Amino acid sequence: MGRTLYLDVDGVVCPFGPGGTTGWGSAWQHADAGLLPVTFAAELVAGLNSLALTPGLRCVWLTSWEELAPQYLCPAVGIKGSSWPYLAADGAAGGTGWWKLRAIQEDVENTGPDAVAWVDDQLGFEAEAQSWARFLGRRILTVSPHPRQGITPAELGLLRSFLSRSVF
Repeated sequence: MGRTLYLDVDGVVCPFGPGGTTGWGSAWQHADAGLLPVTFAAELVAGLNSLALTPGLRCVWLTSWEELAPQYLCPAVGIKGSSWPYLAADGAAGGTGWWKLRAIQEDVENTGPDAVAWVDDQLGFEAEAQSWARFLGRRILTVSPHPRQGITPAELGLLRSFLSRSVF
């Protein structure tokens, strides 16, 4: 029961080579997340921290960062997600295809959320993931941000609206 937000890092929270100002109208922030420099929008971090407080919402890292997201990214950029679980590539059942799809399918099967929001900049290019999302229908919201912008204010608004609905 409940709702789950699966969140990627690169191209989602931390865009690739962003230029100009953020989609939030502010300057990009820079931080050192362990060995990696990252760029992010402070407003997005605040918005994700607020969203994570939604009653009944479980937040999960679904990123190639794996344990490095809660360990290094969170303190570097200020996301209060250091206690969020993460899904790992080697934890996904064997097989072919995108490891993130196998990992989310396994986690959804094990936890049985009423609603799933999945944010990954690759989603728009993954036909098998799109097919699975169509199968879940109204229970899932997929958001595929532009990798040079990350999550926009409008996309965060969609997530907030979807994850706070009472009936699916």
